[in-house]
Amino acid sequence: MRAPSLRPGAMLIAGTLAASSLVTLAASPALAVTDPPVSPAGATADLVVNEVESNGDDTDWVELTTTGSGPVDISGFTFRDDDDARTPYTLPAGSVVEPGEFFVIDQVSGSNPVGFDFGLGNADSVRLYDTTGTLVADYSWTAHSLVTYGRCPDGTGDMTATTVSTKGAPNDCSSPVRINEVSTSGDWVELTSIGASAVPLDGYTLTATDGSGTTGTATVSAGTSLAPAGFLALDLPLASAGTLQLRSGNGTVVDEHTWTAEPGASYGRCPDGTGDITTTLAPTRGTANACEGVLTPQPWPGGPDEVPLDAVDTFSGDLSGLDYEPSGSAAPGTLWAVQNGDGLLYKIVADGDGGWAPTTAAGWSAGKTLRYPDGGGAVDAEGVTVAADSSGGGVYVSTERNNDQSSVSRPSVLRYDVTGDATTLVATDEWNLAADFPGLGANAGLEGITWVPDTFLTAQGFVDQRTGSAYAPASYPGHGDGLFVVGVEGTAGVYAYALLDDGSFVRVAAMETPFDLVADVQFDADLDALWVACDEACSGRTALFEIDDAGAFTATTVYEAPAAADTGLANEGFAIADAATCVDGSRATFYADDNDTDGYSLRTGTFPCSKSPTEPGEPGEPGEPTPGEPGQPVPGEPAPGTPGTPGSPAPATTPVDTALLTDATRGSIAAPTTAVPGQAVTITVDPRYAGQTVYVWLHSEPRLIGSPVVAADGAVRVTIPADVPVGLHRLVVLDSTGAIIGWQEIEIVAATGAPGRVGGGSAATGPLASTGVDGRGAVLAAMVLVLAGATVLAARRPARRDRV
Repeated sequence: MRAPSLRPGAMLIAGTLAASSLVTLAASPALAVTDPPVSPAGATADLVVNEVESNGDDTDWVELTTTGSGPVDISGFTFRDDDDARTPYTLPAGSVVEPGEFFVIDQVSGSNPVGFDFGLGNADSVRLYDTTGTLVADYSWTAHSLVTYGRCPDGTGDMTATTVSTKGAPNDCSSPVRINEVSTSGDWVELTSIGASAVPLDGYTLTATDGSGTTGTATVSAGTSLAPAGFLALDLPLASAGTLQLRSGNGTVVDEHTWTAEPGASYGRCPDGTGDITTTLAPTRGTANACEGVLTPQPWPGGPDEVPLDAVDTFSGDLSGLDYEPSGSAAPGTLWAVQNGDGLLYKIVADGDGGWAPTTAAGWSAGKTLRYPDGGGAVDAEGVTVAADSSGGGVYVSTERNNDQSSVSRPSVLRYDVTGDATTLVATDEWNLAADFPGLGANAGLEGITWVPDTFLTAQGFVDQRTGSAYAPASYPGHGDGLFVVGVEGTAGVYAYALLDDGSFVRVAAMETPFDLVADVQFDADLDALWVACDEACSGRTALFEIDDAGAFTATTVYEAPAAADTGLANEGFAIADAATCVDGSRATFYADDNDTDGYSLRTGTFPCSKSPTEPGEPGEPGEPTPGEPGQPVPGEPAPGTPGTPGSPAPATTPVDTALLTDATRGSIAAPTTAVPGQAVTITVDPRYAGQTVYVWLHSEPRLIGSPVVAADGAVRVTIPADVPVGLHRLVVLDSTGAIIGWQEIEIVAATGAPGRVGGGSAATGPLASTGVDGRGAVLAAMVLVLAGATVLAARRPARRDRV
């Protein structure tokens, strides 16, 4: 029978009208249903793949359109991905692609019983064959798009990474560049990008107007591009009330903002790039906006790199969750890793030469195949952990589904005995949590898992959310000695479970995260905290959760990826070594890259052994305050004479004499000219210091506020202590000998107050706070900081992984 007619722009999904496009046919001869139209000769040549989703929506799908003038009947055509061994999906009768409209071939799900039952993966293809077996439309890709791949313009343009998913509708080909922050007191505007790839900004302009006309125009320099979630600040005069328009190179208005009064701090999007423009807590030129109720990401306190650990092509991709089993000494422990595509478990050890590789003992060299308790199935293994830091009690694997039935959700925890030599492991136990997650997508299940001991939970006053009372382990007989914490991709939440020995389970707590996706979770006994990791969907950020005064795990810190790391790595696994392995004040972090980028799936970085180390090579004891931490005494007193003068440098942990902070020693550092107490600020020094530790002091009353490692672009980040008095101060940066690299004035303002005008009008003036030393006249004009930073979170759907 002929498919019902669609209005322009409506979508047809696998031969069934979407609810928004349903029409009712009256019982009238005039509306009699006819046979499908006969496609014009050669019409299949006009079929094109217009958009492909393999990553972030609830289902995978492909959208077709036709560039011809007539309808194309694709009833009986077959749809495949890149695997010829799979049974293709045959489109039902009445499947017609109308000119100017969009036909969606969808994945089967709980809400869509008609569709293909396989997933579209990280590197994959979509192929449509006619009834004679001739290929009529196809598209291939080598990596997930963060959103979708789509043609711009529809039907005829090249496929590109889109900004917005537009299933069954015209593609959104607009620019992803947005006005992110506006400072009327500083006369600058900050841009960011919500796109998935760098955007060339040649010809982009900003124009500011007020009631009397144009007040200023700024043009982006030729050759400038804006990285995803990056920042670019431009100077131009702004009135206390006016309108700002951003235009692309062809003159199209990309974004605009109108304001009627001075903002106090600045106007900015919360969250960056995607949120509404509101008043911020403080101007943050070139960095993430300071938004009320949002944790501002802090710089990674460890080393700047993530270095490959495995030999090239050790793994074939799809490496996912990680867990670190300590050795009980200073010797390296064991890494457990899972691969989700083929359902493999790896036992990885240090090779003694700086690398790590699967052990060759007991059949582990190629990983061991995982099966369900009945001995069958292909386990979509996403996370892994051991209990009580020992694999002797079994290895626990979190899963999303059985890949042999890839359209059915099976969010399970499986236990495996790993003590034998068999290369196929059959689960001894399964806890299927599906009843707790009704409607969960088949590829949106348990991404990460970790084990948390009861002794820690009770000592920290953890509250059982089921009862509202203090957690009592005895209430859950047969659960062992701790709770299992899982991260769920489809909800971006984290949940604590008592897994009982009879196969049942009880949810004890649920936690929201600051991310749109949870890639892995890891308990850290040395920090008394829970790590929650995101992948490239959040630019490689991690968060620390601690138990608060109410007895709940609460996010206390969000960390950026290491400064020199590739934030596009699909790091689905995260683990950290124990403090017993510390070397030179650091312990190892480990990352599993699902994409096997450049042939490497396993990378390592470093994290300080103390909670806030300031002396390289001299870690403090975990849990104890470190000298130099805000609020803690700095070792040593100011040395007699003039420390910091050439020829007699003082240690960097001794402050320089304020009298040395002259124009001659000002140097060329760049930093914000205003900040609020507790705010993280970025300072840029000469890139020749990259890789070196520098020491950042805050004068008035001198105090050491950080000893970061300089990134490749010269950037370092420190946090202004929360108890710093309001007023004019100086940021002073020293090298490791105590010599002055440079200094700059910074005005500390109350979070709700109005900072002094900087960079475009009258200068902030006044005495240096708490010193009695007269302040300089004008504060330095703000320097443009173009940093490839990242927003707190891009407000896009979780990036989902179909590994098939």
